[in-house]
Amino acid sequence: MTMYIGYRGIANKILLYVVLCLISMAILFPIVWMLLSSFKTDAEALRSPITWFPHNPTVENYVKIWQIKPFLLFFLNSIIAAGGTASISTIIGCLAGYGFSRFMFFGRTFLIGLFLVTQMLPGVLFIGPYFKILSFTHLYNTRIGVIIAYVTLCLPFCAWMSKAFIDTIPKELDESAMIDGGSRLTVFFRIVMPLALPGIAATFIFGFLLAWQDLLLVSALTYSESLQTVTLGIARLIGEFRVRWTMLMAGSLVGMMPAIVLYSIMQRHLVKGLSVGAVKG
Repeated sequence: MTMYIGYRGIANKILLYVVLCLISMAILFPIVWMLLSSFKTDAEALRSPITWFPHNPTVENYVKIWQIKPFLLFFLNSIIAAGGTASISTIIGCLAGYGFSRFMFFGRTFLIGLFLVTQMLPGVLFIGPYFKILSFTHLYNTRIGVIIAYVTLCLPFCAWMSKAFIDTIPKELDESAMIDGGSRLTVFFRIVMPLALPGIAATFIFGFLLAWQDLLLVSALTYSESLQTVTLGIARLIGEFRVRWTMLMAGSLVGMMPAIVLYSIMQRHLVKGLSVGAVKG
């Protein structure tokens, strides 16, 4: 009986690893295909039947994307938009999360629920209102206007996630510090913030990735090429009569790099922050 249970456990592990390998292959295949296609010529990329590996590898596509489009400016715009969104959403979200976690007030539960409801609405519904508001305030086609739009989408989730993490920090620490003469802000910045670092990292990455990968909002709220982000610059490699597939693949891979690097650096904090937020109210 014990031997049967042991064999059954081994079989379950093998099955689990097989399933995980299949899922990983399904996720990684598009990225690998993009990488291989980025080293092909246009003729080879459109050849039928397809060739899996480039016969004459070339880095010409990576050179061209910097020559025909001001991708350095696009990267700067994306960094400003994503960094600004992440920073503002994290700071305000953490302050809001601390308030929701430590204070009881009328409408508290309703507001927390409202924050979650806003995450269920598709972003396309906000395009019209954003356009009218930014046009009225003369912020249309500006970096500030784009950042404001991103923050309004990102902030509710950041506040909710910050609250979930701060809930795990004992309130007795706050009370002890206040007995020693510390103010609420002193407690927040010197005690709660250092202990909530994984949650803060998770909210920062969420805000950064939301802004970095966006295409819909920036295409609707800007029209100048000088304000285009990386995603919009890559999308406009698709012309009316021609799609530059190899350059599109190269540009997509280059555009992925900052997000991948940031995620790799802060992965440990992100996983911990999200796991805490998933099990705490």
